[in-house]
Amino acid sequence: MSKLRNEIERLFELGMDAKKERGALATFAAFRDLLSKGELRAAEKRDGRWQANVWVKQGILLGFRLGVSEETQAGDTFTFVDRNTFPVRRFKSEDGVRMVPGGSTVRAGAYLAPGVICMPPMYVNVGAYVDEGTMIDSHALVGSCAQVGKRVHVSAASQIGGVLEPVNASPVVIEDDVLVGGNCGIYEGTQVGRRAVLGSGVILTRSTPLFDTVRGEIYRSSEGVPLMVPEGAVVVAGARAIT
Repeated sequence: MSKLRNEIERLFELGMDAKKERGALATFAAFRDLLSKGELRAAEKRDGRWQANVWVKQGILLGFRLGVSEETQAGDTFTFVDRNTFPVRRFKSEDGVRMVPGGSTVRAGAYLAPGVICMPPMYVNVGAYVDEGTMIDSHALVGSCAQVGKRVHVSAASQIGGVLEPVNASPVVIEDDVLVGGNCGIYEGTQVGRRAVLGSGVILTRSTPLFDTVRGEIYRSSEGVPLMVPEGAVVVAGARAIT
């Protein structure tokens, strides 16, 4: 793995000149395959804190530099144009992912664990990691590099935002057993702790204050630290008078 990391970092530093390097596409293809298998992750929890794997995010950006725009078709009606380095993932029954018919898309370089259920139409972007038993409901988005834990329910029309750049920024994290209500939006590296419940329509960003009605505290993001929803919290949208 260290050899692959060194090569990805070297190619990334070359910028657009990486396209001239022999073997660059093969290196990226091997990297993308490990992402799709869940053997590489864009962020991991270390010493109790989620941290971005910078070189993994660099590898994803490298893929955009190496790719060329290419037309693809879905049936006789729909035509798409995207980088050929990030094709649509194709699942088999042995993958254990339930992909219900109806227009959902998962990009290559995203990992869906066995037991994940995808209700149409939904979208999972490159670098995302969706763990076992999670359900992604209709019209929901799991953005680039987002990390979603086990047995999470991402309800209809909710968005788990992506954070690909800057490369050192931690992406959105949804830990195990979280319920994300309908029409929620979790953005800008927000981290939601285990067993939390987000009521319908909740929007969480770096500028969102969370008021703890039990302890009387206000949780906010700070420099280098994203907004964090405590474990087991129940979050509902609301407003408070200010002076």
